[in-house]
Amino acid sequence: MSFAKDFVWGVATASYQIEGAASESDKGLNVWDVGSRTPGRVFEGHSGDVGCDHFHHMKEDVALMQRMGVKNYRFSLNWARIMPHGTGEVSASGVQFYLDLLKELRRAGITPWMTLFHWDYPYELYLRGGWLNPESPAWFENYCRVCAELFGEYVENFILINEPQCFIELGHYQGCHAPFLRLSRAEVLQCAHNVLKGFALGEKAVRAACSRPVKIGFAQAFGPVMPYTDADVETARRETFACHNDLFSGSFWVEPLVTGKYPEEYTAWMAENGFTPPADDLKCRIDFYGVNTYTGRYVTTGKNGEAVPVTPKPSVPKTDMRWDVLPDSLYWGPKFLYERYRIPIIYTENGVALTEWKTLEGTVNDDCRIDFVKRYLRALHRAAQEVEVKGYFYWSFMDNFEWAEGFSKKFGLIHIDYDTLVRTPKKSAFWYKKVMESNGEEIFK
Repeated sequence: MSFAKDFVWGVATASYQIEGAASESDKGLNVWDVGSRTPGRVFEGHSGDVGCDHFHHMKEDVALMQRMGVKNYRFSLNWARIMPHGTGEVSASGVQFYLDLLKELRRAGITPWMTLFHWDYPYELYLRGGWLNPESPAWFENYCRVCAELFGEYVENFILINEPQCFIELGHYQGCHAPFLRLSRAEVLQCAHNVLKGFALGEKAVRAACSRPVKIGFAQAFGPVMPYTDADVETARRETFACHNDLFSGSFWVEPLVTGKYPEEYTAWMAENGFTPPADDLKCRIDFYGVNTYTGRYVTTGKNGEAVPVTPKPSVPKTDMRWDVLPDSLYWGPKFLYERYRIPIIYTENGVALTEWKTLEGTVNDDCRIDFVKRYLRALHRAAQEVEVKGYFYWSFMDNFEWAEGFSKKFGLIHIDYDTLVRTPKKSAFWYKKVMESNGEEIFK
């Protein structure tokens, strides 16, 4: 009952959420550095200025991964740490930090999976219009090229962009994430198009700059629509890829990169909102589809064939993020995505935030996290018997800065004391070690 022999097991983090060292050396500012300073934007005024201080605890953190038996580590680069102004000058000290990390991972026998952009956009580029600026795709292309030239010797797996739904829809339209804007829908669609164009340019730049073949992926936030009964499968499939007047569909972001065209479900809505996509070449090669899933939603089929939302029963558990615990999202999600796009799927994020703390005895006995992951991985195992699912990264390796929620949400396998910066493996860390070592057999015990 194990996964395929080449199944990838790992853990994941993101730069702003763990690194700290916000003013270290010549690092430039990013939109989270600046945005979190305005009162009311982040829970209790928290910021990532120090955070988990991974910048100064990097070797200790890699040693913890090695102790856990981690073989694959997904992390992200802080664009402004490498290029303080977003373009032009490259920071020697910033580059050295990531080179030291990559060398430490190599010594520990851990394969790096490098995400180039995970929301911490350079503030100087934001002041020049950010993703709304028509030059922004070229800025990103150049950044991708620089990263490939600097780190390509150590990295074979690149994720160029993480969850544009969040930094565009939440950051530029809803205004609840950095850069905390409320643009018009037409402007937001222009930003989204520039992100896609930047990815397409960046994909080609990375391949050209690397001296060996590399694999490039796209990581998308994805909550699938699931059938409530066997009779609702086609309704759920349709709803998963339909336009719901926002950018969280299963089709908006990847389809233009795969086919070169925006999905039909979106074209009319985009026109209604005053945006006609420029005739840019968005088609590119995606080697794996990174999917970040925590929950989903059920629908049933109405009298006229429409999708009718199913309200979760009070017995359905909720995480500390108030997300429904719905393990079947890791069955129906990969099934629908793979059947539509035929791209190998890797779960680049999945995990759970719990209300928890270290006991007087100094332990964190997070049995509900173990139960959550076990349930979700059993669903993923079912999916892997039908479609090409190639890996799973638990989010997150350590407790961290959870964006607008600050440090109030605990997703980690490793507990962080934010006063002392002491790291303590939770019960789930030791359990997940067994999962990885057994190639998943542990989830059926």
